[in-house]
Amino acid sequence: MILGIDPLVAVGVLASTAITDAAYVFFNAAVSARRRIVAANWSGIWYLLSAFAVISYTHNSAYVLFAAAGSWIGAFVSLTWMARNEAPLLPPRAL
Repeated sequence: MILGIDPLVAVGVLASTAITDAAYVFFNAAVSARRRIVAANWSGIWYLLSAFAVISYTHNSAYVLFAAAGSWIGAFVSLTWMARNEAPLLPPRAL
């Protein structure tokens, strides 16, 4: 080990961070496109990928399921609320 760093753990942290951030990018793209189901799915995946934080704080992996479910519900409800507050797009009038 160099400087007390385990190379295997370092690679694992690098890979999990890269994958988690990729899921976050897909989540944001789905939110921007107002795709509720896709955004909610990516949100749940994003939390599942970052589950190690939940486990490290609670020491119980069962809470990961609650985090993923809460994330899915939050993304779905917020996009539903946003869609209801948008004015419908009207086609331009012909001159």
